[in-house]
Amino acid sequence: MIEPDSVECPCGCELMHRIGKDRNERLDIAPAQCRVIVTVRPKYACRTCTDGITQAPTPPWLIEGGLPTEGAIAHVPVSKYGDHLPLYRQSQILARSGIDIHRSTLADRVGVAAFHLRPVVDRLAEHFETSTKLFMPSRQIALQSPAG
Repeated sequence: MIEPDSVECPCGCELMHRIGKDRNERLDIAPAQCRVIVTVRPKYACRTCTDGITQAPTPPWLIEGGLPTEGAIAHVPVSKYGDHLPLYRQSQILARSGIDIHRSTLADRVGVAAFHLRPVVDRLAEHFETSTKLFMPSRQIALQSPAG
């Protein structure tokens, strides 16, 4: 439940009254546990005037309006690369918990994680390139499409 900072009417007449709420659900994954995180944001309005509605803003999400949380997105590449668990198997494991997520959706989540980790990887590469005690290939290697 996220309440606005103040429910006092901007005109100063009285406190606003709750007239509704927005409810958001997001999927979160904890090791060996899947859960749905529910965020409730009540709406408040004044009964005396029509100066608008007050509601707390939605906290920032990694995928705006998306279902998975940051933990759910991070879980996929960690399982894929850290635990050597292919996406089709991850899909089967989630299905046993009653969550139907196709492996193409999991592949999209790997891409989202890679996109958000790119600045970290670039900064590490800059640091490694200045090191005198580490060998790594040059960053000048260009990725090419399979066609050439």
